[in-house]
Amino acid sequence: MLVVFGLTTGEFVVAGILPDVAGGLGVSVPAAGLLVTAYAAGMIVGGPVVTVLTARSSRRTLVVGLVGVAVAANAWSAVAPNYASLLAGRFVAGLVVATFFAVGITTAVGMAPEGGQARAVARLTVGMNLGMVLGTPLGTLVGHAVGWRASFGAVAVLVLVALPLVARAVPGGGSALDGVSAVAGLRAFADRGVLAAIAMTVLGNVGVVMVFSFIAPLMTDVAGFSSGAVPVLLLVYGAGAVLGNFAGAWLADRALMPSVAGLLAVLAGVLGAGWFAGGSRVAAGVLVFVLGALAFAVIPGLQTRVVSSARTAPMLAVAVNASGFQVAAAFAGWLGGRVIDAGGGARGLYPVAAALTAAGLLLAVGVLVNDRRSSGRAPVVEAEALEQV
Repeated sequence: MLVVFGLTTGEFVVAGILPDVAGGLGVSVPAAGLLVTAYAAGMIVGGPVVTVLTARSSRRTLVVGLVGVAVAANAWSAVAPNYASLLAGRFVAGLVVATFFAVGITTAVGMAPEGGQARAVARLTVGMNLGMVLGTPLGTLVGHAVGWRASFGAVAVLVLVALPLVARAVPGGGSALDGVSAVAGLRAFADRGVLAAIAMTVLGNVGVVMVFSFIAPLMTDVAGFSSGAVPVLLLVYGAGAVLGNFAGAWLADRALMPSVAGLLAVLAGVLGAGWFAGGSRVAAGVLVFVLGALAFAVIPGLQTRVVSSARTAPMLAVAVNASGFQVAAAFAGWLGGRVIDAGGGARGLYPVAAALTAAGLLLAVGVLVNDRRSSGRAPVVEAEALEQV
């Protein structure tokens, strides 16, 4: 959780110090914005590539190595002499994130007691919540007070502090892919269940990520808040996210796919309600909290579904899933801009986000129905397997 907190802070803190970075390196603000793109590109590429290349490493060796690279890349970002070297540092920092997240989740799920897998995922992913709502503003304050380089240096120190804790907690022995070759692991993606689980993550999140990406204009232009209220509203979103993270895990441990489908249905409804109620300050304030709660309530269940679907190579599947989430986030930012430019204004994001989430809901319902049909055939399949043995 501490490492995830540090890595998430490192990802989002750039947004708060962009003008400082641009001024310090003598580049434009749009050019400095490419530092965010470089980090995301590293995550997208690193998810499948780094995981496959490190398939034969033991879990503990892999985790220590990934954390070590993250420390080095953030430390380099703090001392990078020019723009090109900083851009390279952010790309390398992003390369290890998806694989670390994957090995962290699969290790947590493997160590958790039966019926507690989703809660184990929630304890790890709460680091994302805290990184967004606590680490990012703190890192921004450090950057403004001491200089933008100090923000990256603080992330490096934080992750370095977590390194011995991670090395002690992660079990040693066994390969990262649990003895499965990289080629065999890739075959897991021929399974429609694995592809459906990853697609649910993308479709289930892209709508609410689009709304979050444009939360500032939604709150100022549509709801009528002042720009000074946006940081407070982000804290409200984060408070909902922390609560929803653990509530969603509790639901997923009791009924995985019914809870995922139910949460996506409520999320689609709330996003649709934003079109009607988003112009009221009171309603918008409540909406921000509820959206934060629902957006993160669905994550433990979706991640647990990916792990349980890809039994032959769960870590690789989670890494690809994390990369898929970054692709969804990039698409959400692009689509949101097109919606606003098309004349719908920021308010038009709500119905589009609701429709995208409804598509994720339809997929979840299909998976749920298929699960129930398959469970009825389980005794026959088991008998056939025993006969083959």
